[in-house]
Amino acid sequence: MQLSRHLDHIAPFHVMAILERARALEAAGHDVIHLEIGEPDFPTPEPVQQAAAAAMAAQRTFYTPALGLPELREAIAGWYASHYGVTVEASRIAVTPGASGALLLALSALCESGRSVLLPDPTYPCNRHLVSLTGAEPVGIAVDAGTRYQLSAQHVDAHWRADTVAAMIASPSNPTGTLITPPALAELHEAVRRHGGTLIVDEIYHGLTYGVDAPTALALGDDIVVINSFSKYFQMTGWRLGWLVMPPALAEAVERLAQNVFLAPPTLAQYAALAAFRPETLAVLEQRWAEFRRRRDTLMSLLAPLGFAFATEPDGAFYLYADVSALTDDSFAFCERLLAQAHVAITPGRDFGSHEPDRYVRIAYTTDCRRLAEAAGRIAGVLRT
Repeated sequence: MQLSRHLDHIAPFHVMAILERARALEAAGHDVIHLEIGEPDFPTPEPVQQAAAAAMAAQRTFYTPALGLPELREAIAGWYASHYGVTVEASRIAVTPGASGALLLALSALCESGRSVLLPDPTYPCNRHLVSLTGAEPVGIAVDAGTRYQLSAQHVDAHWRADTVAAMIASPSNPTGTLITPPALAELHEAVRRHGGTLIVDEIYHGLTYGVDAPTALALGDDIVVINSFSKYFQMTGWRLGWLVMPPALAEAVERLAQNVFLAPPTLAQYAALAAFRPETLAVLEQRWAEFRRRRDTLMSLLAPLGFAFATEPDGAFYLYADVSALTDDSFAFCERLLAQAHVAITPGRDFGSHEPDRYVRIAYTTDCRRLAEAAGRIAGVLRT
């Protein structure tokens, strides 16, 4: 069998090796504290589950249009109006199988062999891998705390090439949890537009931001591509439902791609998602938002005295990106040690790029404060040995 050469550019997740070992430890009877996987520990809110059950009872199990239920596209447009004060036409919204499906559609419409896309390093690995899958080249640009680990207009001007067609960021970022500031976002957008490219902004952690202003990039104009999801803030990870907001010029191409690649998003998940914007659902989500903020503050205060350094306070998502160079010169080996000796699972920096990966780890605060305190205690015990 002759495999595609695209696979040469798609590395496995190193965290999956950590997860596999963690599960083996659990199978052997050990208690493992999971801080490695970026998934909320809360169940999907009850109104959403009830909406899915009602849809099933009504036998709503058939295909929907390729771009999603019209009423869900309208509901998403209404969310932008009520939450952000931004008008987005439903015709610009595509409902997709997860945010990854949204990104695949956008990149497939923009990219091909001989083109390139600028991304920050570190970044979520699937972003660069999906660029590679289209045949285009992901160009990682080393970023640091000086720009809150975000691409800047200066980065774009310095690294834009004749074959570059887009720049992509995530705000809040995975793995750093940092937001790009509104002025920096406006400058970045202007720089990309000046070079004739497209700005792609992953906003899947919007809603999970703490004490900072987080306007949508769509407020800057209708030439920006925005990716979002029902997974993180709405806590519907297993439902596999996201959305894409696209410039009008991309709408026909994206619909054509969606028809051929996905046919349609999952029907029951779409009917469930209609309940995500109800007041009773949002009230539950706001309570959980407050809990995530408590967890962030708790975990940072527990880890800093142990030698975990934080160049920036994360603005959102549910991750800490910690500098562990005072504790190790190999963050992957450090993660393996914590798992083996403390039964605490965290993610090595090498999953997120090539810029100083052995210096960093990502820690997900997706468990309660009691377990976070227990994890910190176990880590402290290992560091004393």
